[in-house]
Amino acid sequence: MYCHSMGPMSLALFLLITCPLQAEELPHIRSVKPDLVVPSLETGAPAPGKRVKQVLPSYRKTAVYHVLYLPKDWHPDKRYPVIVEYAGNGPYKSRHGDTSSGHVEGSKLGYGITAGEGFIWLCLPYLNEAGNKNVTRWWGNAPTFKPDATLAYCQQAVPWVCQEYGGDEKAVILVGFSRGAIACNYLGLHNDEVAKLWRAFVPYSHYDGVREGWPYPGVKRPEALVRLKRLGDRPQFICHEQGSEPGSPLAAARKYLETTGVKGKFTYQSTGFRNHNDAWVLRPSPARNALRKWLAEVLESVTSP
Repeated sequence: MYCHSMGPMSLALFLLITCPLQAEELPHIRSVKPDLVVPSLETGAPAPGKRVKQVLPSYRKTAVYHVLYLPKDWHPDKRYPVIVEYAGNGPYKSRHGDTSSGHVEGSKLGYGITAGEGFIWLCLPYLNEAGNKNVTRWWGNAPTFKPDATLAYCQQAVPWVCQEYGGDEKAVILVGFSRGAIACNYLGLHNDEVAKLWRAFVPYSHYDGVREGWPYPGVKRPEALVRLKRLGDRPQFICHEQGSEPGSPLAAARKYLETTGVKGKFTYQSTGFRNHNDAWVLRPSPARNALRKWLAEVLESVTSP
């Protein structure tokens, strides 16, 4: 069924669709040319199509900052769904050449999902325990990794950005890569107040409760279950690099959730790539198509009577 006239990108996409490959056999993301480039970080006031470093007014005397992107079609009189994103740990480099700085400006999921249109994109920081600077590994300070300051910033930033820039508070989607995937539940469902902020979740590569060896407090499965129960009927698009075969990380997440007894609206999706790298969303793939379709359906349910 292989067509010799296929170019490199077409062949890679063909394999993603038709072949249940093992992790090391899956395509490298470099085999598919990006069709999106995350805008460079700029200074100055937010504007349509501009990605800027920004600080909440109450944190201006600190080194804390987040990154805000207003869509190309942004207008001050309109309302927009919001993607809130948490980054992975850093510095990190995999054997496949994947890297993560751990910095808030290194995030890519929100731009890849939306192509820079129709959504406000807010990349939030993890804070040290003093709440006066960003950190690149977990949250808080080693060895305790307390999340309180990180949660406080999140709970201020999301409503503030919605109020200032026309974000729809009923259509806020929490997404994250690696550490950020864990953060979707660990931070996003940490308490009843923060849990109210979100309409849906996209954890990419890891899931809170699957692995109990991480160094932060509340890592054990009974504690993760308390957080998970705050999810309610809100949907999650759970995705992971590698495949979905037994023994894969995606299969492990599914198995864990089945053991919890929580009957959530879970969608499971392999990225189809081998890479632990959020740049997969900057390339065309069946997984990105599925994610965009899922998100459109989520937002449809927000606007439906």
